[in-house]
Amino acid sequence: MNGLATDSTRDVNALVGGYLRDLAYAQPTQPQMFGYKRAAAAIFRLEQSLADLLREHDDTLPKIAGIGPGSARVIREVLESGTSPTVERAIDVSGRRADIERRRTLRSHFLSRAEVIRILHDQDLGGPSLGQYRGDLQMHSEWSDGTATVHDIAEACQARGYRYAAVTDHSYGLKIAGGMSMHEAKEQRRAIDAVNQERGEAFRLLQGVEANIAADGELDLQNVEAAIFDLVLAAPHSRLRKTDDQTPRMLRALEHPTVRILAHPRGRITGSRAGVVADWPTVFAHAAQRGIAVEIDGDPARQDLDYEVAHQALRAGCLFALDSDAHTTGQLAYAETAIAHARLTGIFPDRIVNCWPLDRLLAWIAEPSREAAAAALHAGASS
Repeated sequence: MNGLATDSTRDVNALVGGYLRDLAYAQPTQPQMFGYKRAAAAIFRLEQSLADLLREHDDTLPKIAGIGPGSARVIREVLESGTSPTVERAIDVSGRRADIERRRTLRSHFLSRAEVIRILHDQDLGGPSLGQYRGDLQMHSEWSDGTATVHDIAEACQARGYRYAAVTDHSYGLKIAGGMSMHEAKEQRRAIDAVNQERGEAFRLLQGVEANIAADGELDLQNVEAAIFDLVLAAPHSRLRKTDDQTPRMLRALEHPTVRILAHPRGRITGSRAGVVADWPTVFAHAAQRGIAVEIDGDPARQDLDYEVAHQALRAGCLFALDSDAHTTGQLAYAETAIAHARLTGIFPDRIVNCWPLDRLLAWIAEPSREAAAAALHAGASS
């Protein structure tokens, strides 16, 4: 296999999905492009490896929704040779090779759903298990750009076995994502309080906020405003296609006294943008010093941090948050992608805030540096 779409030869679904995306961008019409994009998405969503599917069906590709004859041909070619002559010819004819090659560089270290499931069940890997994961700390509700009520979110999280979760709608500065005003935040607090009263000791819903990191590193919340939330995440949403070094921006964001999680630190999107360029070892070292967790965002299009960059954060001594970034309750399963990256990285559960009991999580929110030091000491003793 040529490794264009994935760094692991096991992840054949990611490799095939990558070629189908290439074929989409080589199409002459929008309907054809969207057709192959849907086919690629269908392959990335499959919960079983294509190679296994063929073995189970006597080398015959079973019917897969969204996969037509053209996509099936590409699947066959990639499974047989690790490449697709059909796709390469289409790229040459399209005259878009330079753009498609650029997109290929923007999809490294992305896992397909089938590969996530394989990793979660691989007993040879360390890192956190599903059973050690106690709660998701980034998701969005109807109060910004999500669809679910806080009641529905609590019910769905509890059904997944979580002991706690944080609703982290966008702050008011990110209007494009329906950022929540401070008046709305007070209304949301009342709704969350009602949920917690109903759930009792069995489950706790925290009111968080995803603050936007401006170009100069400032947040779109005043410190006094941020302090009303149980948990503050900070994330970049601009200058994500720029190639200049933005290390000062990220370091300044980490200086804000209320920030506890640096969310999807690069802001990358598969095949679209590389995200923030920075001296990440320096950023991670500062996050570790401040006791701020860096996030592995499990949204399949983000997967940020991925397992390669997460290794740098681990070496810097960081704490981690593994989150779904869900915008519907059905997307809560995205947390499993974050857990898979953590398993590939080999992160001790004690360094993952989502694996802590609620009282320890709340103590870290209140005094991040002390809890970070305790986790580092424990991890050192376990290594």
